[in-house]
Amino acid sequence: MEIIARKAIRIKISGLALLIFCLLFTFAVAPASGRLMVDQTGEEIELPTKPERVLALAPSITEMVFSLQAEENLVGATRYSNFPAAAKKLPRVGSYVQLDLERIVAIKPDLCLAIKDGNPRRTADAIKALGIPVFAIDPRSIEQIMEAFLLLGDILGASERAEELVSDMNHRLNLVKKRVDSSPDRPLVFFQIADVPLVSAGKNSYIDKLITLAGGTNLAGNMTEYPRFSWENIMLLQPEVVVISSMTGGKSPELLKASWLRWPEIPAVKNDRLHVVNADFFNRPTARLIDGLELLAEILHPESSGASSAK
Repeated sequence: MEIIARKAIRIKISGLALLIFCLLFTFAVAPASGRLMVDQTGEEIELPTKPERVLALAPSITEMVFSLQAEENLVGATRYSNFPAAAKKLPRVGSYVQLDLERIVAIKPDLCLAIKDGNPRRTADAIKALGIPVFAIDPRSIEQIMEAFLLLGDILGASERAEELVSDMNHRLNLVKKRVDSSPDRPLVFFQIADVPLVSAGKNSYIDKLITLAGGTNLAGNMTEYPRFSWENIMLLQPEVVVISSMTGGKSPELLKASWLRWPEIPAVKNDRLHVVNADFFNRPTARLIDGLELLAEILHPESSGASSAK
């Protein structure tokens, strides 16, 4: 009985210690003064007036903070935060879908920047419970990416830089629209994001919207967000242009094209319109999505000129 009682006492003390730690940490990180802002999910958040220890909870957010030239306040990032090169040096707090709460606490951020499409809600709620504000962005289009830049610029004291970025993105977007409007052709596009099995990008994906903006018709545009295909499906669809993402297994362009070259009756193969592209221009909601748009416009409408090349 005495042993059981001692164990019970230790458990109570341990629980009390944890509670005290959480309370102390909450008071330590809570901003002495702040301001209220509404994030892209519609939630009102109290933020520190001048965040000094910012934690980016997704690779795209890390990239956006660097684009805003506000990286001096970044104290951590998630796995695969690899652009620009300086981002690789930041301490890691797990992956954006599997965040390490213990590491987040150890870094002592005064602000976490999250992304709705990826960061688990339960982890975000746990971070908030410790008194750390979590501001979420939810960019689903180029226009919403520009909106996110303006919000983050305001939060990080980089509004002027944000306005410059948005102005440049708007200018380049309008150039692509002008280029596409000059061509009545809307080629049938199959965008491959994985090869085993064959996976494409359907409705509500960034890639679907980019294909439309670039003057193409996405063959998966009326399907689920990331539909799977067989080669029999592909033969029925008869794509006129095939765009292959380099994220498919780290394979060489030649190897990625090899599977398609077995089917010379497909128009894209017959007319030599197989294109391997850099996945980073298409799979992150950042300023580089404009690079992806320009590249797609060049691929789909080589007959016109005006868009810059994104290698």
